Amino acid sequence: MMENASQPPLIELRGISKYFGPVRALENVNLVVNRRQVVGLVGDNGAGKSTLMKILTGAYQPTFGEILLEGRPVHFASPHESRLAGIEMVYQDLALAGNLSIAANIYLGREPIKRQWGLFRFMDEKRIENGSRELLERLKINIPNVKARVENLSGGQRQSVAIARATAFNAKLVIMDEPTAALAVKEVAKVLETVLNLRAHGVAVILISHRMQDVMSVADRIIVLYEGAKVADLERSKTNLDEIVAYIVGSKGSAAQARAVAEG
Repeated sequence: MMENASQPPLIELRGISKYFGPVRALENVNLVVNRRQVVGLVGDNGAGKSTLMKILTGAYQPTFGEILLEGRPVHFASPHESRLAGIEMVYQDLALAGNLSIAANIYLGREPIKRQWGLFRFMDEKRIENGSRELLERLKINIPNVKARVENLSGGQRQSVAIARATAFNAKLVIMDEPTAALAVKEVAKVLETVLNLRAHGVAVILISHRMQDVMSVADRIIVLYEGAKVADLERSKTNLDEIVAYIVGSKGSAAQARAVAEG
C-alpha cells in the first residue's frame, strides 16, 4: 500500500548495524514501514531478523544507525519506551497468563482503576470486560466469553488474544514473531485474517515468519535479510515464492547487491 507523499513513513530504520564484539549481526540495514501496511520480514535462521526487531523495540541498542518515528529521530532505551511510542511486539511464546481470563490478559499491567468514597482504589472490572469485548469485536476475533481462562483456549485463540492485547492501547505498529507456528490450518487462517483487520484499522504490522505462504497471503511488501544484510525489498504483487526463496538461501543476493539495496 502506498504512503501519502505528504506524510513521512511511520517507521524508518537508517543504516542499522549491530556488533556483538567481533561478530557482525547486522550491517547497514535500512527499513521503512508505512501506515496501514503489512511488511513480511523473512530470512534463514541467523539472518538478523530478531536482532533488528530487538533494536526497533529497544531491547538492543544499535552500534550504528538511527530510528525515525513519523519522521522524528527517536531513541528507545528499553521495550517500555517503545511501547509508550506505540510499538508492540507479540513474541512466539505469547507471554500470556494461563490462569487469568482473556480480559485480564488484555489489560494485564494496565488495569484501569476506580475509586470508591474517594479513599479506596479498585480495578474497574466492568470496564476491563467491556473494553475487551469491544476490542475483540472490532478485530473480528470470535471469542464469546472474555471471562474464559486463557489456558482453556486453542492455540489460535491464544494467538488472537496476544494480538488483541498488543493493540489495546493505541498501537501504531505491531511486530509478530512466527504467529502461525504450530497452528492448525483453520487457526492459521483466523490469525492472518486478524492481521488484515489490524491493517484495516490503521495499524501497521511487521510479520516475521518462516511460513512463506502466510507472508505471501497478507504482506504488502517483503523484506529479505541474509547474513545480517538486507538483500531484497519486494512488492508482493511483483514477486513470487521462487524469487524470495532464492534471496533467502543466498543464491540471488550478493554482498554488492546487499550494499546497493541498503543504499537505495
